[in-house]
Amino acid sequence: MNVILCLFLFTLTTPFIKASQINVGTYEADRVINLPGQPSTPSISHFSGYINVNKDHGRFLFYWFFQAQSQPSNKPLLLWLNGGPGCSSIGYGAVVEIGPLLINKDGDGLHFNTFSWNQEANLLFVESPVGVGFSYTNTSSDLTILEDGFVAEDTYNFLVNWLERFPQFKSREFYIAGESYAGHYIPQLAELIFDRNKDRNNKYPFINIKGFIAGNPETEDYYDSKGLLEFAWSHAVISDQQYDKAKKVCDFKKSEWSKECRQIMHEVYLDYSEIDIYNIYAPACRLNSTASMTIARDSNSYGPESLTKVGNDSRLGRVRIFGGYDPCYAIYAEEYFNKKDIQSSLHANIEGRNTNVTWKVCSNSIFKSYNVSVFSVLPIYTKLIKGGLKIWVYSGDADGRVPVIGTRYWIETLGLPLKSTWHSWYHNNQVGGRIVEYEGLTYVTVRGAGHLVPLNKPTEALSLIDSFLTGEHLPTKP
Repeated sequence: MNVILCLFLFTLTTPFIKASQINVGTYEADRVINLPGQPSTPSISHFSGYINVNKDHGRFLFYWFFQAQSQPSNKPLLLWLNGGPGCSSIGYGAVVEIGPLLINKDGDGLHFNTFSWNQEANLLFVESPVGVGFSYTNTSSDLTILEDGFVAEDTYNFLVNWLERFPQFKSREFYIAGESYAGHYIPQLAELIFDRNKDRNNKYPFINIKGFIAGNPETEDYYDSKGLLEFAWSHAVISDQQYDKAKKVCDFKKSEWSKECRQIMHEVYLDYSEIDIYNIYAPACRLNSTASMTIARDSNSYGPESLTKVGNDSRLGRVRIFGGYDPCYAIYAEEYFNKKDIQSSLHANIEGRNTNVTWKVCSNSIFKSYNVSVFSVLPIYTKLIKGGLKIWVYSGDADGRVPVIGTRYWIETLGLPLKSTWHSWYHNNQVGGRIVEYEGLTYVTVRGAGHLVPLNKPTEALSLIDSFLTGEHLPTKP
C-alpha cells in the first residue's frame, strides 16, 4: 500500500490529530488530499497544518503551502503575509489573490488561478498573528498582548520550525511578500532574520533571505495619514471644506490625534461609505451578510456610531480601519472555510483547538485589541537597504486606504540616490503603471488596481513578481 493511500485512510479514520503528534520532518502528514471543491486538473501539490511557535503557551500558527507548478526544487520560497491587523493570509492571499486555488463567487468550491504566483515560487501562507483564522493558543492571555514585536517573533519561530518540517527548503532563496499592515510585518520579520543570521554564536539557524516586496504597505503613520487625506480630496471623495478643516485641526505627526481631528477623519471615512475605499473605482459589494466587516455599510461594524467604536484606537486617539479587506470575497471565503469537511481536509480541526470557533477572514477582536505601538518602520528600510537586501514596494493607484501619495512621500524621505527616473512600464501594449528605481529600492505603481493588486490586476501582478524574483526588467515600451 503506497504512502499517500495510507495517509488518506489514516485521515478518514482519524478526524482529529493532536498537534504534539505531528513530528518535525513529517511533512507528508500535512499533504492535502481530496480537498472538497478543488478542480481535478491541473495537479497541485499542497500541504497545510499547524506549526508550534511557543511550546510553553501552546501557540500554533496555521499554514497552507503550495509547491511551484514547475521545477519546485529550483524555485525560491516566498512567504505571503496579510495585514489588518487581524486578517488571514489564507482568506486573502491564498484564495483571493495569488494562490493556485481561488474561491468561487458562491463559496461552494475553488477554481484554478492561471495567474498564480506559484508559477514563479513555492508559496507559503501563514495565518498570523495567533487568533487569526485557524491559528490558536492555549494561553488566552496571549491575545491581549499582541503587538508588532510579538508577531515578528512568532512568525520567525514559525519559519524556523516550518523549515525543520520541510528541510528541503532550508538553503533555498527566501523572500517575503504581502500587503497593507503587513507593511509592518514584512520588514520587521526581515530585520529579525537579518540580525539573527549575523549572530556569531550560531544560536539561530541560517535562513537564506534575499529580500522582500510590499504592496500598498502601511509604513509611516504620518505620511500614510497625510496621503489618505490628500487622496480623498484629490479624487473628489471629500469636499474642499472638509479638506481645509482636516489640514487645520490634524497634526498627523502626533501619536495621539485631537478630538477635532478624530471627528473630521471619522467624516472622511463615512464619505467612503457608498464606495469601496480599497478600490475607489470598483463596484461596491452590495451583498447582505454577517461577514467580518463591511466598511461603513454594516450597521454592526462601521455605521455612523460604530465607526468610532470599532475603528477608534483609544490608546492612540485615532480612527483606524482595517487594511486589506474585500467584503464580497470575505463572504465567499467564510462560507467555504467554515465547512467541516474543508477543515478536516486541511487538517484544521485538530485536538486542542476549539473547533466550534467560526473562521473569519478578519478578526474584529484582534483588530481592536492589537497594540499599535510602532509608527514608522522607515529605520528598518534604511538598515536593510544598507544590508543589501532586495527591496521593492508597489502600489495599486486606485487604493484610498494606503494611497500611492503617502507611499511616494515616505520613499522620498529615505533620501536614496536615483538610478532611473519615473517612467511608464507596459503590459499587453498598455501602460501597466509607473516605475522609479533608487539605489536599494524599486517602487512600482499598478494602474487601475486597488489595495489588493493581484485581485484587481492579476496579469500585471504576475509580471511584477516575475520581474522582482528574476531580475528581468518590466517592459518600458509597448
